[in-house]
Amino acid sequence: MNIPLSQIRQVKLIDGSVKEILKSLKTTTGGLSHLEAKRRLKIYGKNEPTKRKEKHLLLQVLAKFKEPLVIALLGIAVFSYFFGEKISAVLVAVMAFASVIISFIQEYRANRDAEKLIDMVRSTVDVLREKKIITISTSDLVPGDIVDLSAGDMIPADLRIISSKDLFVNQASFTGEAFPEEKFATHNARLSDSPIPKDSIPDTIAWMGSSVVSGTGQAVVLYTGSSTELGKMSTELQKSESLTAFDKGVLGFTMLMIKTMVILALVVFIINAVSKGNLVEAFLFSLAVAVGLAPEMLPMEVTINLSKGAIEMSKKEVIVKRLDSIQNFGAMDVLCTDKTGTLTQDQIVLVKHLNALAREDEDVLRFAYVNSYYQTGLRNMLDKAVLNFKHLAVTRYKKIDEIPFDFVRRVMSVIVAMDHTRRIVTKGAPEEIFKRCDCYEVNGKIGPLTKTMIARLAKEYDLLSSQGFRVLALAYNNYTPDKKSFSVKDEEGLIFKGFVAFLDPPKPTVANTIRALEDLGITLKILSGDNELVTRKICGDVNLVITGLLNGEQLDKMNDKQLERVIDRVNVFCRLHPLQKQRVIRALQAKKHAVGFLGDGINDTPALKAADVGISVNNAVGIAKETADIILLRKSLKVLADCVTEGRKTFGNIIKYIKMGASSNFGNMFSMTGASLLLPFLPMRPIQILFNNFLYDISQISLPTDKVDEEYLSKPRPWNIDAIKKFMVFIGPVSSLFDYLTFALMWFVFRADTVAQQAVFNTGWFLESLASQTLVIYVIRTNKIPFLQSWPSKPLMITTLSVLAFAFLFTFSPWGGVLGFVALPWQYFAILGVMLVSYLSLVQLVKNWFIKKYGNI
Repeated sequence: MNIPLSQIRQVKLIDGSVKEILKSLKTTTGGLSHLEAKRRLKIYGKNEPTKRKEKHLLLQVLAKFKEPLVIALLGIAVFSYFFGEKISAVLVAVMAFASVIISFIQEYRANRDAEKLIDMVRSTVDVLREKKIITISTSDLVPGDIVDLSAGDMIPADLRIISSKDLFVNQASFTGEAFPEEKFATHNARLSDSPIPKDSIPDTIAWMGSSVVSGTGQAVVLYTGSSTELGKMSTELQKSESLTAFDKGVLGFTMLMIKTMVILALVVFIINAVSKGNLVEAFLFSLAVAVGLAPEMLPMEVTINLSKGAIEMSKKEVIVKRLDSIQNFGAMDVLCTDKTGTLTQDQIVLVKHLNALAREDEDVLRFAYVNSYYQTGLRNMLDKAVLNFKHLAVTRYKKIDEIPFDFVRRVMSVIVAMDHTRRIVTKGAPEEIFKRCDCYEVNGKIGPLTKTMIARLAKEYDLLSSQGFRVLALAYNNYTPDKKSFSVKDEEGLIFKGFVAFLDPPKPTVANTIRALEDLGITLKILSGDNELVTRKICGDVNLVITGLLNGEQLDKMNDKQLERVIDRVNVFCRLHPLQKQRVIRALQAKKHAVGFLGDGINDTPALKAADVGISVNNAVGIAKETADIILLRKSLKVLADCVTEGRKTFGNIIKYIKMGASSNFGNMFSMTGASLLLPFLPMRPIQILFNNFLYDISQISLPTDKVDEEYLSKPRPWNIDAIKKFMVFIGPVSSLFDYLTFALMWFVFRADTVAQQAVFNTGWFLESLASQTLVIYVIRTNKIPFLQSWPSKPLMITTLSVLAFAFLFTFSPWGGVLGFVALPWQYFAILGVMLVSYLSLVQLVKNWFIKKYGNI
């Protein structure tokens, strides 16, 4: 049923009648049958345009052979076999395959776990199947499905509109046009006989990836999955996707290591080629050195750490949609949020229904009920509160029309046949209703809305607001029965009817939660659409000290520089529209803050996109849920506070690997260069370097399970490549110092000073190098004194000690000789023990000095 875009005009899907469109798609106004939908799902597949095609497991394993370590190992194996070292070649090949299998298993598990979490918050859509509206996963949509649309919905596939009412769609991601476009069931006549502009979207077509701003409608699905315009663009979109702060940090470290690796490998090759005269041996050695310095385990460490963090957060009712957002979550130092559901209980109840004289009036409730009952546009808690307050029989009133809500007018209207006339009932922000009224009515008597009366109504509005009530105003007007259509213009010259006041009690625990956020180094800022009085009242109830307050009007009078000057001081913003929320986020980012934004409405979308980490809830509108990086299964600041620490733990364990790898590699630069210059033979055979690197990588697999110091979790942790460079420069030479001591030990004490004694030298440095870089994790992993003040996790201790035990025993085994190892005397191990204790102690001292001077990374 998918029709190529080039054939749209031929089958008249743009300007054809609804009957023609449905016929061409072999569907009906009642939708597809369940059986036919299943059949089409098998034919066209899941409606997932940007999801990469899942590779066969075998292909995923084979892809691992592209990694630098594996390529180098296989290269060494080929060279070894070519030069007659057959046993060495077999052992190296085994190492390569073992590396591939371990890496694949770890990453496969991590990615599967992450996918399961994301599946928990898949978007849903309302469709007609067998004449009944049902809710299904967006991924199960098929061509020919009939979809219901309303404000806040994502366009779930490429659609042809078949009915609409003031249906406005934001399609900026395709057209670049900031203002939403109205969509119709009938194509605009001025385009029907002319070609469709190349860069425009027909006014009867809505593409997947856009969103409904206001209004309602129905549409039939034309294309799904990769056949949608978004699907066709997905490859390019993924290529052009901007790097996150986390991506930039990982890339920065990787490039630093690659530069180090290339320079050292080249220097080592030249030195050994010139001094020892064996180009093949020099090449193999420099290649092994390069691989030993490459951060080939970093992708796996990052994936496993992020996946583990996501799983831990899911246990606390937080689902991570984008794994790399975990780092931004941990780095967040400002959290912006609306007060509803965060400071308050999100249990809105209708408390008062007052007429223009501030008296309880059942007629005001009736008008509010009619409006809430018949409106189909923007779903919200206030309408639910009206309908739950008291059941009224309003079905006798026939709905004629509707003018949906939007965030510019801030009102919405329904038109019904009521009391022998056609009546528009308008509900919205009181200040907007006041503008649209000429009169007021109480008990059937109508009077002029004078300035005095408006001031009286405004005073009542302020009084209710100061008591913490959220207030909406109601107005109406009557029209003759022959009036057929209504528009925004009819929301003028209205008759003021009264107020409805709602209460959303503050959460009793939120004051403690705010303090918990402050203890984590996170500043809370309130971005509310409510007026100043309501916002002040709620903030006071939860003991949130207002250090500064701005409303939307004041914000509009400030340029960006002026806003940036006050943004740190102001912590409460009220009467904001969507783009003003976004502007606040941008101003905070300009002051180098990592900003999180918690929102669940269509009006929150611009801010969710702008924030470093967008946070929404599982019952949010579709566009908010799709835009967010992190989804809360329960809207709660306490949940957020708990999960921030998980984000910091995840990043902390990644940084441990990076600090250790960077410092170790920098130290190896000096060691390898010096050894190449000073020794008449290679300090370690190429296969030994690769074996050393392989064992070291194995020892770090359990690093994601390690504990993180409470002090590290106490404040935001952004990427700091400069600090990592400094750490590398100061810690790296310490390892190099002990490498040179080992050289002296093997040369002068154990007389490994000739080519005949090369195996003794190689074995001695192999064991010292592996032991020092494996055990130093115990020092680097914490700012405290290892073991006395901070213990590593049991899995980390098991893997590191097991690897060392295996390496030491291997050199004594018959297989050790195959790799060029020999058994060393017991005196070596006694001296090595003293050297390792001295090395770790010196690293501890340098680390303490570094933290005092530069702070913790």
